[in-house]
Amino acid sequence: MRCILYLFVLGVSPTLADREPIRLVDVASGFGIREKNTFGGEKRKDFIIETTGNGVAGFTLDPSIGAYTISHDRITMPTKGSIYSVNEAQADSFPEPYRRFLAHLRSGGMGRDYSSRYIGSLVADFHRTLLKGGVFLYPPTARYPSGKLRLMYEANPIAFLAEQAGGIATNGTGRIMEITPTDLHQRTPLVVGSPEEMSLLAEMLKSK
Repeated sequence: MRCILYLFVLGVSPTLADREPIRLVDVASGFGIREKNTFGGEKRKDFIIETTGNGVAGFTLDPSIGAYTISHDRITMPTKGSIYSVNEAQADSFPEPYRRFLAHLRSGGMGRDYSSRYIGSLVADFHRTLLKGGVFLYPPTARYPSGKLRLMYEANPIAFLAEQAGGIATNGTGRIMEITPTDLHQRTPLVVGSPEEMSLLAEMLKSK
């Protein structure tokens, strides 16, 4: 699977040299994914998922005409899911509320069984979360206490898509889209997913 984040929330202040705050304009966000089934012999599938601020749409490449045609005119993230996505090899260094949240999911505390799926590609993991629901987590760690993902060109575009599809995206304390950038390469934690899982995590983070 090959993925690329190809559009993002645009900033109208290109540098911090003038010490002006970066002002963000919600313009567009999207990503492209190429899937290839090497076992079933199916033809390659190319997708584009995008938003311009009026919902999320999906396009699939039609090789017969050499163009992308709309295949999903209104993508909505499910209100809940049964998959969580996180790098569990780093779990010992997650803040305690995140560890408690993951343990709650694994123990069936949400009233259903969860599966763990982690590809290690932000776009691919989010694509699955967008379509199937659940939650994707990239919490702060001992090595990256401020988070590892870049706010302006990783977290922001994902958050824009998630919210347009009815999902929630936070840094653990507030909306990603409400963070005022102070640096072009500013890092942030990112948690994005369905309202049910995200609401539970928010409660656990408040009660830490």
